[in-house]
Amino acid sequence: MEKEKSAIALQARALTKIYRMGTVEVHALRGVDVDLYEGELVVLLGPSGSGKSTLLNILGGLDTPSGGSVMFRNQPLTMDNERALNLYRRNHVGFVFQFYNLIPSLTARENVALVTEIAKHPMRPADALTMVGLGDRLDHFPAQLSGGEQQRVAIGRAIAKRPDLLLCDEPTGALDSKTGILVLEAILRINRELGTTTALITHNAVIAEIANRVLYFADGRIVEMRRNALQRAPGELAW
Repeated sequence: MEKEKSAIALQARALTKIYRMGTVEVHALRGVDVDLYEGELVVLLGPSGSGKSTLLNILGGLDTPSGGSVMFRNQPLTMDNERALNLYRRNHVGFVFQFYNLIPSLTARENVALVTEIAKHPMRPADALTMVGLGDRLDHFPAQLSGGEQQRVAIGRAIAKRPDLLLCDEPTGALDSKTGILVLEAILRINRELGTTTALITHNAVIAEIANRVLYFADGRIVEMRRNALQRAPGELAW
């Protein structure tokens, strides 16, 4: 099925975000319209400071816009209701950031279990870690894992609650290319096997080749959209 014909999972219209620092106004988003389709993998590509993270944080309910609206499966996100945003994040959104935010005193399995204990229909932590290639590292502590393994634990934690949306902000930013490819393979596997709508931020143009669509950011706006005729496998990439 063509992704254009898929249902829209997330729709944003006329999003603006203005940060005020004393008398200075910083326009992080300048009227962004974006649709994310069910089950697709979208890469948001652009330089630092172009608005990518601000957009992702608003789409994930971590931040609120200065103007505009967000609809999740045809239901508006009520940006002024913190409890509603908490439930949205808890029930529907998985986040992966550049830094892993694992708890050092907990094993990989225990780090993932923190999420499954509050989810409605979670995976078993061991199953989530097996999906990201860490079925043999369940009882290792973060200090016993490489950076790429720690990031894959973070992905396992994000997907263990079976989120509808997986939002990844520079997930390979702290990793070398060989390790980053393993992380991208884990994200792609989740997107394909679970049908998780996935948005991934990067400033690395090579990574955009794994996406269904690429949205190019500059100065708080989406300036171009490209559909990849062919999704390349992460193992084919080099940067």
